[in-house]
Amino acid sequence: MDGLGFSLAGLVVGSAVGATGVGGGSLMTPILILFYGISPAMAVGTDLLYAAISKSFGVAIYRRRNSVDWAIVGWQAIGSVPAALLALWLLHVVGPSPGMDRTIKLTLSIAIVVTATFTLFQETISSRLRPAAGRAQADMPPSVQRVLTILAGAFIGAVVTISSVGAGAIGMVVLLLLYPKHPPAKIVGSDLAHAVLITGIAGIGHAGLGTVNFPMLGWLLVGALPGIWFGAHVGFKLNGAMLKRLVAALLLLVGGTTLSKAAVQPAQAATRPADAKPLIAHP
Repeated sequence: MDGLGFSLAGLVVGSAVGATGVGGGSLMTPILILFYGISPAMAVGTDLLYAAISKSFGVAIYRRRNSVDWAIVGWQAIGSVPAALLALWLLHVVGPSPGMDRTIKLTLSIAIVVTATFTLFQETISSRLRPAAGRAQADMPPSVQRVLTILAGAFIGAVVTISSVGAGAIGMVVLLLLYPKHPPAKIVGSDLAHAVLITGIAGIGHAGLGTVNFPMLGWLLVGALPGIWFGAHVGFKLNGAMLKRLVAALLLLVGGTTLSKAAVQPAQAATRPADAKPLIAHP
């Protein structure tokens, strides 16, 4: 595959992320699978490191503005890091198989649909549910809040490691509900910081499993970084709410397409050539 094709994908996805803040892994991984023919495991592993590197620039901006609550990031990490490591271990034990491909596609498509749904209703959640959550938080012991944050982190860590999706929109909605009294900018910064942490750990783990294509990663970043810059500048001049709805609609289409393909995917174990290259390189 021509590297310029991957750079084009990075440019398109980077522009969407820069303009709306959503659509990173939810778009990149299925694009690599559906349009470029990349194996699900390789697409997930490469996209994880792509997300960790590209989102780190956003974390730097929020950190300079003092808009990252590192305590929240830490409590999430207590749950997400062990969950990510456990998911990586399970991927290593299962090894390359059509069943693993199908599991990744199913998890990916469901996570995309959930992400799109949360994106569509994020404003409703903020305007209607956060006040009620704020009243509930007043009666919630800090210990309970921390436990819920850890459990949410564990769920996100496992899903992200398997599908590369979930650290953005899903994590955002969880934090909006658990910490309704926090300023929205601090919620975004904290969610972004945790996303960089968990995608970085999961991405490094996938690299150890042999499911990261580093040349492809480089070409994706070549397109993504200017795309994020372009999208951020264009996004300020356009209707942000409308852009998010368009991206969410696209995510629903992509997620539905991926889900339908995964649901009807035939078992290919008997037809896989004996010399087929494995998705995960075992030591």
